[in-house]
Amino acid sequence: MARFDVIAFDADDTLWHNERLYAQAQEAFRQLLAQYHSPAWIDQRLYATEMRNLQHFGYGIKAFALSMIETAVELTEGRIQGSDIQRIIDIARTMLTAEVELLDHVAETLMSAAQSYPLMVITKGDLRDQELKIAQSGLAQYFRYVEIVSDKSRDSYASLLRHHTINPARFLMVGNSLRSDILPVLALGASAVYIPYHLTWAHEHDTPPQADHPGYYQLEHMGELPALLARLDAIERSLSTQGMVE
Repeated sequence: MARFDVIAFDADDTLWHNERLYAQAQEAFRQLLAQYHSPAWIDQRLYATEMRNLQHFGYGIKAFALSMIETAVELTEGRIQGSDIQRIIDIARTMLTAEVELLDHVAETLMSAAQSYPLMVITKGDLRDQELKIAQSGLAQYFRYVEIVSDKSRDSYASLLRHHTINPARFLMVGNSLRSDILPVLALGASAVYIPYHLTWAHEHDTPPQADHPGYYQLEHMGELPALLARLDAIERSLSTQGMVE
C-alpha cells in the first residue's frame, strides 16, 4: 500500500536550476550601478524594493525586473540613463529566455515515482513564465496536476488540497524552500521533503523544523527520494497488515 495519495513537487531549484539566474542578474545590476553605490547597499535596497512590491507584482522575473528598475531610479536619484534602463530590460529578457536545465537525478526520479503515485507540480510566479518552463523541461508528461499559484501559504495549500479532495495526511510535498514548500505543508499535517539548493533567495529562508518532526524529511539530492518513498511505503504496508490482524 502506498503511503501517499499524491506527491507534489516545487519547480524552481527543485526540478531545475533557477536562482542562479537571479544571482547572475543581480551581479550585472551591481556593476550597472557601481559608480553610484557599494554592492552591499545596492543589494540591500533591491531586496527592500522586492519586498515592498510583492503585494503589487508578485513573484517571478518580470516582478524582479520592475524592482530593479525602481531601485535604479531611486539609487541614482532619477539620473539613470535610458540606455541603462534598457540594459535592465535586456537582463530580464536573458533570464526569461534561458534554457531550462534540470537538476541531477530529477528526470529518472520523476519517471520512477510516476509509475506508483499521481504527481503534481506546485510552483509560484508568473503564469506564462512557469508554463513555458514546465513545457520546455520535458517533465510535463509525469504530472497529473499542474498548479501555478501566486503564493505558497498554509491557506493556499489547504485550498489546493480541498480542490483536489486530498487528505493532508496522505499528501507529500517535495521542495527546496523551507518558507514556501516545507513549513506551510507541515502545518496542515501533511508530509514534506526538504532538498536544499546551494543558492536560496533571502525571502525563502526560515528556521527548519526539528529533525524528528512528524512527516518531515531532509535529503541531499533528488536521487535519494525513491529509497525514502520505498521505506515509507513499507512502513505503511506493515501498519496496514498489523491493523488487519488486530
